[in-house]
Amino acid sequence: MIRTIGLTGGIGSGKSTVSSLFAEQGAAIIDTDDIAHRLTRPCGIAIPAIRAEFGDHYIAEDGALDRAGMRALVFADAAARHRLERLLPPADTRQAETELLQAGTAPYAILVVPLLPQAPAFRRLVQRVLVVDCDEATQLARIIRRSRLSEVEARAIIASQTPRAERLKLADDIIYNDGDLDALADQVGCAAPQLPAKQRLTICWEYHISFAPNNPTTKHRATTA
Repeated sequence: MIRTIGLTGGIGSGKSTVSSLFAEQGAAIIDTDDIAHRLTRPCGIAIPAIRAEFGDHYIAEDGALDRAGMRALVFADAAARHRLERLLPPADTRQAETELLQAGTAPYAILVVPLLPQAPAFRRLVQRVLVVDCDEATQLARIIRRSRLSEVEARAIIASQTPRAERLKLADDIIYNDGDLDALADQVGCAAPQLPAKQRLTICWEYHISFAPNNPTTKHRATTA
């Protein structure tokens, strides 16, 4: 199977932008959010199991998953979230494996998994983990602007995900997305030729982070790519 890099990060960190930049560098991109949307669209293969588990109330009129209703349910009810997680990840993983086998002649694949720290089935598919990171203030602003949520709602979503410090400890490599698109593209351009190799990336930038419990704080940054 093609060499595979697991790309993850918190909501609003910029995973989609980073994966698009890697695609421009020739990487094959498999996005598990896209897979989940395909599995839960009208007549998607996951719809019968979701209907059997949760009833028609969470199926929209067009036959797709009612995403807003299901999102509200799983944020309010941990047991419902676990029930959904038993249904979707196995199907997502099988489809991701199929797409990795079909990746063709790309030098490597980027497997985008937002919840990679909580997904051992996906972690076994990757040879290294690349985390897209940004500070919480930037993350909040992006979520509120993109999703039109309140700050309270945005913070609740962040709190439901793997803490930032734990995500960074999982990383083999980190891309920092607190700046503009040009700075982000510089980091991706520096990282892309190195990812097929087995060693960690050589330093394209410097970014030193100190960790307090659940509160990583930036001490210094100097981009040199």
